[in-house]
Amino acid sequence: MTSTLKTTILMAGLTALFVGLGFLIGGQGGMIVAFLVAAGMNLFAYWNADKMVLRMHGAREIGPNEAPQLFAMVQEMTQRAGMPVPRVYVIDTDQPNAFATGRDPENAAVAATTGLLRRLSYEEVAGVMAHELAHIRNRDTLVMTVTATLAGAISMLANFAFFFGGSQNSRNNPLGVVGVILMAIVAPFAAMLVQMAISRTREYEADRVGAMICGRPGWLADALVNIQDAARRIDYHGAENNPATAHMFIINPLHARAVDGLFSTHPATEERVRRLRLMEMQGGIGGSPAAPRPAQPATGPGRASAGGPWGGRRRGPWG
Repeated sequence: MTSTLKTTILMAGLTALFVGLGFLIGGQGGMIVAFLVAAGMNLFAYWNADKMVLRMHGAREIGPNEAPQLFAMVQEMTQRAGMPVPRVYVIDTDQPNAFATGRDPENAAVAATTGLLRRLSYEEVAGVMAHELAHIRNRDTLVMTVTATLAGAISMLANFAFFFGGSQNSRNNPLGVVGVILMAIVAPFAAMLVQMAISRTREYEADRVGAMICGRPGWLADALVNIQDAARRIDYHGAENNPATAHMFIINPLHARAVDGLFSTHPATEERVRRLRLMEMQGGIGGSPAAPRPAQPATGPGRASAGGPWGGRRRGPWG
C-alpha cells in the first residue's frame, strides 16, 4: 500500500470519526459544521502539521555551526541513502528520544532530544538518526504527522462533548447524555487504534531500513534498549501534554499510566531488538558486509575518550 493511499484512508477514517462526533453533539447541524472543520483541518494538516508538532514540543532548529558533529552525521547518512538533507531540530528534555516529520523527503525534519545526545554514544545516536531518516525515505512522516494532528483534534472534541454536550435539554443531541459519554470514550480510542494499525508495521520497516542506512543493526538495537530503559524512568512532560504525538517517537515517550497508556502505539522493544540482532548475526543486511562507520570529525571535545567522540554514555552537548 502506497504512502498516498495510506494517508487518504487515514484522513478519511479520522474525518468520519470527527463528523460522527459532531453529529452526536449537535445533530445534523453539528455534523455539517464538523465536516467543514474536518475538511479545513485536513488541508491545514497536510501543509502545516509538521510545524505544529515541532512547536508542540518546543523544538528549535539547529545548523552546522551549533551542532557540527550531529549535523555532519545526518548529512553523511542522507548522502548514503540518496535523499535530501532534512532540517535538524533539538528538543530540550532529559528523556532520550527522537522523531521525524514532514509531508515528503523534500520538506522533512528530524528532531532529537538533548537527553538523547547527552546519554547515548555516537554509534547509538547514528542508529537512531538512521531510523528517523528511514521514516522519511519510506514517506511515513506524512501519515505520522497528520495522524498526530487529527487524532489530537478528535480527542479534544471528545472532551468537549463530555463536558459540554451532555445536557439532557439539548434537542439536537440524538442520543442524549449516554451517546455523548459513549462517543467521548470511543472516539479517541478509535483514533488510537488507527495509529496502532499503521505504527507497528511501520516501526519494524524503519528499523530494517535504518539498519541498512547506518550499516550496523547493533547500533540501533543498543540505542533502543537504552532509550527504553531511560524512558521508563524519565518523564517527558511535552509528550505527556500531547499524547496523540507519541506514535511519532522512536520509543513510546509516555509512561503507562492513566489515559496515556492507551497511546502505546509501538511494537515491543524486545522484538525490535531481536530482529536487529538477527540481522547483525547475518553480517549486516541480507548477509552483505556492514557499511563503514559514519564520518566524524577527527578533532573536538572528548574525541579520544571511551564510548565514542563525546566520552561515554553520559557526556556533554554535541558541538
